[in-house]
Amino acid sequence: MELKEVPQERNTTLGGQRKVVYAKDAQGRLRIAASEGWEVEEIVTTQALTSLQNLATSALEQVRLGQASSLAYWMHERRMDEALLAQSTGFWRWRVRRHLKPQHFANLGATDLERYAQALGLSVATLKTVPA
Repeated sequence: MELKEVPQERNTTLGGQRKVVYAKDAQGRLRIAASEGWEVEEIVTTQALTSLQNLATSALEQVRLGQASSLAYWMHERRMDEALLAQSTGFWRWRVRRHLKPQHFANLGATDLERYAQALGLSVATLKTVPA
């Protein structure tokens, strides 16, 4: 992409911020250029955010039905999946998957709850609850 072709379509998902992209100058060298985004990027970002919100809503419903632990809701609310949460906490992925079940989550010790709370940026008390 040439410097003069860097999109400046004011992507609303960037919240008024700019992002850095690389473009070629007149001499063919790569340069850093500021971009306000473009429409295609905005559409894809909006779709991804909608998908993540749907996962959190679905997890919240499962928690309310007793089919999942509150950890499942907070994991999706914080835009994580099992693999990322496992990596963030140091737990094996199979253990994270197990803790997503309410009966296993209820038996977690204070140390394990603290690891989850820290990875999710929550207090332990908040981790154990879901929004009304």
